[in-house]
Amino acid sequence: EGGPPGRNPCAPPSGGGGGHGGGAFSGKDPSKVDRSAAYAARWIAKNLVAAELARRAEVQLAYAIGVEEPVSVMVDTFGTGRRPDDELARRVTEVFDLRPRAIIERLGLRKPIYRRTAAYGHFGREPEGDAFSWERTDRTDALAG
Repeated sequence: EGGPPGRNPCAPPSGGGGGHGGGAFSGKDPSKVDRSAAYAARWIAKNLVAAELARRAEVQLAYAIGVEEPVSVMVDTFGTGRRPDDELARRVTEVFDLRPRAIIERLGLRKPIYRRTAAYGHFGREPEGDAFSWERTDRTDALAG
């Protein structure tokens, strides 16, 4: 499944630190959850760690066609969580609006921000203006509350 519309990444886009569903990002508009939900999962995981709710976190979001909310939200802290993983997942759904439209709006994914992802990847970068908005740790207080 790596045809011209979007080659599958050779290595996980997270640099090997997290799982990946297999879909490409580049060439897809943000309405495709392959892209927008991956960014949201990164944003959530970074905020969980920055809020000191875990030393390490992986967030999995699953969507179904025609269903606005994710059908599954899972958090795995690899045993480093200060609260149980299922409790953190519930907290995530309370703090983050995970509808694709809301993710696109909150992270500004319709703006021309993708050129910089072509070199050095999509994740592990410092937020630069509107770019790399999914790297911000702006929901820590809400998560910790």
